[in-house]
Amino acid sequence: MASLPVRGAAVRGLGLPLPPARMPLVRGGRPLKRWRYVGVYRADLMLCVGEARVAGVPRRWWAVALPDGTLLEGGGRIALTPGLVRVRSAAAWLDLALDEGPGVEVVSPHGRHWIWTRKQACVPARGRLALADREWKIAGDDGFVDDSAGYHARATSWRWSAGLGRGAGGERVAWNLVDGVHDGPEASERTVWVDGEPREVGPQPFAADLSAVGALRFTEWCGREDHTNRLIVRSRYRQPFGTFVGELPGGPTLASAQGVMEWHDARW
Repeated sequence: MASLPVRGAAVRGLGLPLPPARMPLVRGGRPLKRWRYVGVYRADLMLCVGEARVAGVPRRWWAVALPDGTLLEGGGRIALTPGLVRVRSAAAWLDLALDEGPGVEVVSPHGRHWIWTRKQACVPARGRLALADREWKIAGDDGFVDDSAGYHARATSWRWSAGLGRGAGGERVAWNLVDGVHDGPEASERTVWVDGEPREVGPQPFAADLSAVGALRFTEWCGREDHTNRLIVRSRYRQPFGTFVGELPGGPTLASAQGVMEWHDARW
């Protein structure tokens, strides 16, 4: 893995089986882990829909967060493919079309193997969310997409933050910050977007309680949690939704922004 990490267009020249190509379910004794996460981060509403697979076994979920601290989450029938999100459950009905782009791709070493990710921010999203007694129209560039796959080390732990908002000068801004995976000094997945233009940024320290990352301070609305212990697979996870103030790495200062923080510790 001496040639890794690699970021950007050069990822596709590595000769690795990367999505959308089929990836082997096992490589060097390690099972394939892959997930797709779609978030919509607005000042009045946030939601996420995800699918994770470990060695081909799927798990799917959705969650809706509101500024008053309400959190709804569950399963049901979930379709999550490029350009489309659909949820059908007793508690939620979601149809979402996404205008996706190439995103920022990174391949990094992890243990003795490799992992891949692609992050997209300010993705145009349009559709409708209906809960039991409320309905929202979704129409704007409020989407965030995380596609990841690879042969992660047996013990994997990370902290992550993603969000969207406006800078003090009116700029459309977004970020993806991480510690624990794809976090090399260079060719990392750490990215700040300003008016659609991505730039890599340096390492940013995370507060242990997820109250801050770098110069960003976080106020929680509510949070998802999961604690799973199933013989050879263990996962401890927390992802709060909320608002951010402060300054992005390299600027600008935020006027308003919302998104998520995350801590995940897994043995898989």
